[in-house]
Amino acid sequence: MSYKEAFESAKSDPEKFWMEAASHVDWVKEPSKALFSENAPFYEWFKDAQVNTCYNAVDRHVENGKGDQTAIIYDSPITGSKGKVSYAELQEQTAALGGALQAQGIEKGDRVIIYMPMIPQALVAMLACSRIGAVHSVVFGGFAANELATRIDDCTPKAIIAASCGIEPSGVIAYKPLLDAAIELAEHKPETCVVFQREQLTADMIDGRDVDWNASQVGVTPAECVAVSGDHPVYILYTSGTTGAPKGVLRPTAGHIVALNWTMKNVYDMDPGDVFWAASDVGWVVGHSYICYGPLIHGNTTLVFEGKPVGTPDAGTFWRVISEYNVKALFTAPTAFRAIKRVDPKGEFIKKYDLSCLKTLFLAGERADPDTIVWAQDHLGVPVIDHWWQTETGFAIASNPWGIEKLPVKLGSPTVPMPGYDVQILDEAGKEVADGEMGAITIKLPLPPGTLPTLWNADARFKSSYLDAFPGYYETGDAGYKDEDGYLYIMARTDDVINVAGHRLSSGQMEEVLSGHPDVAECAVIGAADALKGQTPIGFVCLNSGTEKSNEDVIKECVGLIRSKIGPVAAFKTALVVDRLPKTRSGKILRGTIVKIADGQDYKMPATIDDPVILDEITAALKAIGYPKV
Repeated sequence: MSYKEAFESAKSDPEKFWMEAASHVDWVKEPSKALFSENAPFYEWFKDAQVNTCYNAVDRHVENGKGDQTAIIYDSPITGSKGKVSYAELQEQTAALGGALQAQGIEKGDRVIIYMPMIPQALVAMLACSRIGAVHSVVFGGFAANELATRIDDCTPKAIIAASCGIEPSGVIAYKPLLDAAIELAEHKPETCVVFQREQLTADMIDGRDVDWNASQVGVTPAECVAVSGDHPVYILYTSGTTGAPKGVLRPTAGHIVALNWTMKNVYDMDPGDVFWAASDVGWVVGHSYICYGPLIHGNTTLVFEGKPVGTPDAGTFWRVISEYNVKALFTAPTAFRAIKRVDPKGEFIKKYDLSCLKTLFLAGERADPDTIVWAQDHLGVPVIDHWWQTETGFAIASNPWGIEKLPVKLGSPTVPMPGYDVQILDEAGKEVADGEMGAITIKLPLPPGTLPTLWNADARFKSSYLDAFPGYYETGDAGYKDEDGYLYIMARTDDVINVAGHRLSSGQMEEVLSGHPDVAECAVIGAADALKGQTPIGFVCLNSGTEKSNEDVIKECVGLIRSKIGPVAAFKTALVVDRLPKTRSGKILRGTIVKIADGQDYKMPATIDDPVILDEITAALKAIGYPKV
C-alpha cells in the first residue's frame, strides 16, 4: 500500500482502517467499533473495549516466547552505569511494584505522580501503574517544588513515586527535599510516597508516609494485569510552559496502544527486536510514547540514556551508544544535533565509531533547520526525517511515512500528514488558503486514535484552547503552509509570527536563513515591540567553536543574508551574538520569554527552563542595545 492509498483509506473509511490496526493489539474484550462520536466534539475510540497497556507492552511478549529478549537498555555516562532488562525481568518488576502499590491501597482510577530521572525504574513505575489501572502523571525529576505542587493539586494523586536524586553534569540534585516542599505547599496530600534510593544520595524518609521502593515489594502478591475500558486514561501529562493552572493532557488507553503500535512500523520502519533510541526524557511526551510505551508495545528494545549529547564526556557519546547497542533508529531533537555540530563542526567524533547499524535519524520537538539536517545527512550518511507532533496528539501529525513509503525529503518540511490527520491551512475567517500561503494549521475533527479526547477535569478549557477558534477543527497553535505536493511547512507558533508594518513574517523563515550562515551554530528570531512598525525582528545567534570572524562581521553578514533571501520588507537590522539561548529541558527555545524581556514586560520564570542564568545574559545583551525601548 502506498502512502496515498493509506492516507485516503484512513480518510474515507476510518472505521475499517483503525479496526484493522486494532487487530494487532491483544484485547481482553475486543471493541465493537472504532469511533464513538455520540458526545462530539469529545470523540472517543474503542471505548467499549477492555484492555491493559502493561499486558500489551510486556506480558504478551513473554507469553509469545520473547521473555529473554532485551526490553530496556540503560546507559548512564554520568554515573558510569550500564544494564539490561529482559522482557521476563520487566514482567517480574512491574508485577512486584504493581503489587506493592496495591498493598498501599492504590486501585484502578487512582492517580500516581512519578517524579524520577532517566533510569529504568521510571519505566517500571509507569508500566506498574498501567498494570493495575492507576493513572500516572510523570513530572520531571528536579522540577521546582511550586510547579510540582500545582500538579499535585490538579490531579490529586493517592501516591507519588520518586527517586532520591537525579544526576546532571553539574552534580547531584536532591529530589526528596523538593518533593517534601511540594507536598507542604499543596492543599492535596498524597497518602504514600514510594522512594527509590539511589546510591549517589539517599533521602531522609518521613515515617508513616514514605516507603522504600525495595522494602515495599517484599512479601507482596505480584499484581496481575487489570482490564480497563478503552476510554480509561493511561496517563495525564501536563504541557510545558503553561501559566496559571496546569493543562493536563489526557491519554486514553485503547487508542494509545493501537496508534503507537501502528507508528512503530509505519512511521519509523521498526521490526520487533530492533533497537530504537528516543534520546529524550520520560518527562516529555516523546519519553512516554517512544522511550516507554511505543517500542515495548511493538516488541522492540528501548534505550534509557542518562546523559547529554555533549559533555558526558564528549560530543561522541551519541555515536558510542549507537555503535555499542546496535541502534537502528535514533529519534532526538534538532537542538541535540546543533549542540554536537557546534562542538564538533567537522564530525571528527563520528569517524571514531562504526555506525553501520544506524538506518534512520528522526528529528522532532522544534523546527529542524535545513543546515542541521544537511550536516547530519552528510556526516552520518543516513536519511534524516523531520517530523512534527505535539504533546496533545501523542504521535506524529506529519512525517515521512518511512515504513509505508519512503517519500522524497524536502528540506524544511516534516513531509506529509499521517493517515488519520486531515490537516488544513486556514485564514483568520476559517477559509482554506491557497498552496504556498501561510495560515493557521488545523486538523479537521475527529482527531485519530491516541490523541487527547479532552483535558483532565477541564472540558470547557479543552474547547476554548483547541476547538473554538475554528469550529469543526482542532487548532494546533502553529502557523505554516502546504506546497503543491501536499508537503507541510511549520513556520512558527501562531504567536511567533512577527507583524512588521502589516506584513506577517515567519520567525522560522528568518531562522532558516540565519542558520545557513557557516559560522552560526544555532539561532532564534523574535519580534520586539516597535512604536512605528508594530514589531521589529531581533536575531540571536550562537557561533560555532573555532569561528575566526569578529562578532560584528558575522552580524553584518547575517543582516545581509536576510535582506537578500527575504527582502527589505523583513526590516531585519539587529542581531546579537550570544553564548547560548534560553531553552526548556527538551531543547525548545523560549522565544516568548525573550519577547517579554525585549518589551520590558514581567514574565514568569518558565518551569521547564534548562538554566535560568541564561535569561540574565539575554537581558544584559538586550539592554546593551537599548531594549526595552518602552
